Parts: sequence; structure tokens; C-alpha cells
Amino acid sequence: MTIQPTSLLRCISPIDGSVFAERPALSADAAREVVADARKAQKDWAKVALEDRIKLVLAGIDQLAAVNEDVTVELAHMMGRPVRHGGEFGPIRERADYMASIAPDALAPKVIESSDAFERTLAREPQGLVLVIAPWNYPYLTALNTIVPALMAGNSVLIKHAEQTLLVGERIAAAFHRAGLPEALVANIFLDHPTAETLLGEGHFDAVNFTGSVEGGRRVERAAAGTFTAMTFELGGKDAAYVMEDADLDAAAAHLVDGALYNSGQCCCGIERIYVTEQHYDAFIDKAIKAAGDYTLGNPLDPETVIGPMAHERFARTVRAHVDEAVAAGAKTHLAPSPADDGGAYVSPQILTNVDHSMQVMREETFGPVVGIMKVKDDAQAIDLMNDTDYGLTASLWTQNADRAAQIGAELENGVVFMNRCDYVDPALCWAGCKNTGRGGTLSELGFLALTRTKSYHLRKQM
Repeated sequence: MTIQPTSLLRCISPIDGSVFAERPALSADAAREVVADARKAQKDWAKVALEDRIKLVLAGIDQLAAVNEDVTVELAHMMGRPVRHGGEFGPIRERADYMASIAPDALAPKVIESSDAFERTLAREPQGLVLVIAPWNYPYLTALNTIVPALMAGNSVLIKHAEQTLLVGERIAAAFHRAGLPEALVANIFLDHPTAETLLGEGHFDAVNFTGSVEGGRRVERAAAGTFTAMTFELGGKDAAYVMEDADLDAAAAHLVDGALYNSGQCCCGIERIYVTEQHYDAFIDKAIKAAGDYTLGNPLDPETVIGPMAHERFARTVRAHVDEAVAAGAKTHLAPSPADDGGAYVSPQILTNVDHSMQVMREETFGPVVGIMKVKDDAQAIDLMNDTDYGLTASLWTQNADRAAQIGAELENGVVFMNRCDYVDPALCWAGCKNTGRGGTLSELGFLALTRTKSYHLRKQM
């Protein structure tokens, strides 16, 4: 196929503002050819035994592992994550292995009746062609959360990756091709936004998984309106933590600061707000400030760097605007500016107190290395404040009382509730949000359900 570029997609490295990678975007006609090839490949793939599909998919994960060292350096160049963190392969392996282990049961037909008179069965069939629109912040993990179970379930997959992480889709597709999967079955596709919206509007996909901004999700949903395409979304977040009277303060401070600052705060389930019971507030602030002192900002290619630049200057501008607004309204900063803060993509980590919910930093997604901390008097106030946002991905509760955590969790408007941990994805549990965080979910048995459709068999044996 001859590539017909409509525009040039470009990754600008946050390390120094240079162009790290460029790729031509496909024209609509060229993209339709890729879609047609993927549909043909899916028909044959769905006939392959599930056991063999699983083996091939896991072989693709092995191929990714083989290039992890190169990938780690590429990620530093593309989105700023320090090389000391070693890429994303550990969680990828954990999630892929778990989804492989549950696939036979999750995808097995459910027999309602098997008698001399009737065979009644609920079966799962692949959706068909799945489009994965992946984000830049965890570019391999988020994409593979859908790609792995989609392929195991018998679907074909097209990957449209974020421009900031331009090379990731190519890497993923190439790994599966080296493992023996057909090139048309799992393919990377370079598209600009208008062409992607055209294809969505023409109804070329049976299912779409989108991870990204709220406005991006709205554009995808509007583009596909009327096509009845199955869709799952993970959008914005403003994840909160609540530190209670019986919490282990040392553990809470260390884990929550890491949850707020790791990956320069660019985590879907990163901690952006912390509410602390009155009796521990001052002590917790002291411990959080001390913990934050270990997070060195610098060049992500330097093994000593703990926090790299944000993925793009435009994201950094949002972070600075939220902090500036809060400080102007009376918030107090607790961390000195880093010498590496250049006023551009390199943003100093910050802890804010004397904050309230009139400030954007406590209600709107900041998505940077900043966390606001508030004092609360009781569970009721903490619940009200944690729910006071348009987003609902995760909540982190710090207590020794699991019953109390479960009771509070039942009142929280979130898809995932943690106790004594944060910023973690459990592959056995569905990863899902509510409110403006989106709909649907990935991973777990429910993740397979989103990538398949039901077919009912009512077979009457006797007349």
C-alpha cells in the first residue's frame, strides 16, 4: 500500500524541545484500506483455538520484553519519564499473564440448560475490529490493557497512539508481528484528528477504547454518534486520599507523596488531593515535606533523576496556572523551587496547604507534580470533599479498619477504592471510573465482556 500523507505527526521531546520523531498521517482512503485488511484478518483469527491465541499474544509480550531497554530510553525522550524507572514492562507482564489465566473461563459459553429437550447457552463472540486510542502518560500499559484481551478474545486491533508517544504503536505492533501474529491483525495506524473522526463517523469499528482527556472523549463520542459503536472511556481524574486517626502516618506520607509526584504527577490514578484528620494534620505535613525531598527534578536520561520534565510545555502551563491561582487566593507552598525548573516543561514538585475547594487545584484535573492537603474533622466532611469534583476514578483510604474503609467507600463516587495503597492497577479487578472519568472498564473478567458480544443459543431438540 502506498502511504498518502495528509499531515505530518510530530513528537517534540520535552527534554530539550527538539523534534524526536515524525511520521506521515494516512489519508482517509489509505486508512480505509488498513481497516479492510484488519477486518479480513479478524475472520481467520477468530477461528484459531483460544489456547493458541493466548500463546501467541503472550509471545508478543515476550518480544516487547526483549526491547525494554530501548523502549525505556525512547520514553524518556518522548514523554520525559526518567530511565531509572525502567519502563513499564513489569506491570505489563503481570496484567497479560493474569488475563491469559482467566481467559478460558471468562470466554467460555455459559450453559443454561443441556437436556434431551433443549440446549440453551449464552456464548461470547469477539466484537470484531477494535480501535485503541491510547494516551502518552503510560503509553504501553494503557494500550495493552485493551490490546491483550482483545486479541485473546478473537478481535483484530488497530492502534492509534498519542502524537507525544508516536513510536509506541509501532513498537507494540512489531512485537506481535515478530511473535507470529498477522500484520493486518494488529496494526499501528497514524491518523490526524479529522481523519480519525471521519472513520469513526463512518462506523468502521466494532468497539473503541479511548483513554485521554474529557474533551477528547467528547470528540470521539460525537464523531461516532449514531453508529452504535461499543465504546469504553477513561478520561480525567482528580483522585483523593483520606488519612484517618488510626493510619500509619509514615506509610501514608511516603506512599501518597509518591502517588502524587511519580511520573511528574502524570498518572490517571495519581493523588491530587489529600484530606487528613485534624489530630494528625501537622505531623502528616511534616512527613510529606520530608518525603518529597527525595524527588529530584532533572534530565530523564540521568540515572539520578527521579522526576523528569512534563510531557509537553502546554501541560506544564496548566500546572503552574493552578498553583499560581491557589497561591494568589492564600495557599501556602512548602517546597523550594528546583534549580532544574526552567519555566517550561521542567516543573518543580509542590505541596500546597491552606487550600480549599474554591481553587482549581482542589477540583479540576492538574495532572502534574502538585498536591493540595486539607484538614478534615470527620468522615462525613472527608466524603463530601472527596466527592466534590466532576471526576471519579480512584480513592485512597488510610486506616487499619477495613470495615470502616468499606463503609466510606460505599459513599464515594469512584470506580476504584483503595485501602492503604494508591496509584495501582489490580488486573483481577475492573479498572473503571464514573462521572466525567468515563464509562466502561478494562482488565478482569469484565474487561473481556467489553471486548465481546453475547450470542444466545436456544436449540429445541424435540418437537
